[in-house]
Amino acid sequence: MKRLLLWLGLLAGALAVHALLGLWLTGLPLWLATAVTLLPFALLARRLEATPYRQQLRALSSMIAGWRDSDFALSISAPDSPELDHLTRELNAVGTLLRRERHSLVQRELLLQTVIQSSPMAVMLCDSDGHIVLANVKARQWFGRQGQLEGHTLAEASSALPPSLQSALEKDGESMCTLGQEPDLDTFHVSRTRFELNGQAHYLILVRPMTRELNRREAAVWKKVIRLMSHEINNSLAPISSLAHSGRTLANQHGVPSLDRVFDTIESRARHLNDFIAGYARFAKLPPPQPEAVDLRSFLTPLCGALDCQLDMPAAGQHGWFDPAQLEQVLINLVKNALEAGSESGDISVHWLSDPAGDVLEVRDRGQGMAADSMERALLPFYSTKRSGSGLGLALAREIMEAHEGYIDIRPREGGGTVVSLCFERANPDNASAINR
Repeated sequence: MKRLLLWLGLLAGALAVHALLGLWLTGLPLWLATAVTLLPFALLARRLEATPYRQQLRALSSMIAGWRDSDFALSISAPDSPELDHLTRELNAVGTLLRRERHSLVQRELLLQTVIQSSPMAVMLCDSDGHIVLANVKARQWFGRQGQLEGHTLAEASSALPPSLQSALEKDGESMCTLGQEPDLDTFHVSRTRFELNGQAHYLILVRPMTRELNRREAAVWKKVIRLMSHEINNSLAPISSLAHSGRTLANQHGVPSLDRVFDTIESRARHLNDFIAGYARFAKLPPPQPEAVDLRSFLTPLCGALDCQLDMPAAGQHGWFDPAQLEQVLINLVKNALEAGSESGDISVHWLSDPAGDVLEVRDRGQGMAADSMERALLPFYSTKRSGSGLGLALAREIMEAHEGYIDIRPREGGGTVVSLCFERANPDNASAINR
């Protein structure tokens, strides 16, 4: 480029000298001939000098216009002109900073969307007119809508809900709402907060299921009571057993065999009470589950063989995500309950069911079944329909399932008997941290 300009300059100089000589020979004064000759070249040089500036300024203008349209990808090469070089470099640096900030903002927005959509709470954002502008997956499930909630009014979306819940959704502040009947009550915490967004009033509505949390707190209270009772009773049982043994020894030494029956009864009842308290202590000291990927065939086949019950064989290679030791204890208790309910071992079957919502392990029997009121109370600690029952088998099963972020369901079986379902969320090792909390 510079060589081309040099040759053009030489050519222009030669033409200028030639024109100057021609004008001077025609009789014009030398200064006038010189001015007439050099003026076009001076104007041409000025234009050539200004052209790179115009091009660079035009490029910078295009880059700034792209910023206005949120396009920060364009950058400009630095010119040869020192006057524009600094400005170009600074604007390129600003563009790079804006590009990074935009990328960071997009990533934060994606993270926020992921958190909102995966939240166990129903989350909705409404404008001042009551129209829903944002709703997560849980909100759509909760309102029983498969499609989008956005665009509908809150009144339309909640029209099928109980009146008490509709009232809680429309009331500012926080409130608790209870639905259903004893003992199958569902409790919800409803929060409605007003705030300004882009100068407009909006309402953030959060609906949080509290039933499981309340059940956990209730179980924690039961466990504390059991630990206190176990401590006090064990402190009393130890001297009773010791005194009974000493009394038997003294009675034998003095030849009073009639007291043997008395001491046998005392020792027998003390052992029974000790075993009874030990069962409650196991419930109170249930450790957190240690879930792992479990091959279902390898887990269920020997267990069902030992329990002498039927197995609806899962597909080969199918896995569940649970604590195998705790789930084994649950299955043993359920099969034991089925046998005590009068079911033949051959009529007891274990089934593993899978669908996109989660996995279900069912125990089905042909026993005498349960009355409706007994079925409603079956999961409560200390409730039992058997004279010698502790009321801990199903309560322990419920505690274990809730520790796995699942639940237990009991229903009558068609044709007689009972079906107990252990319902898990979709098996996923990523849930391990949540389960272990």
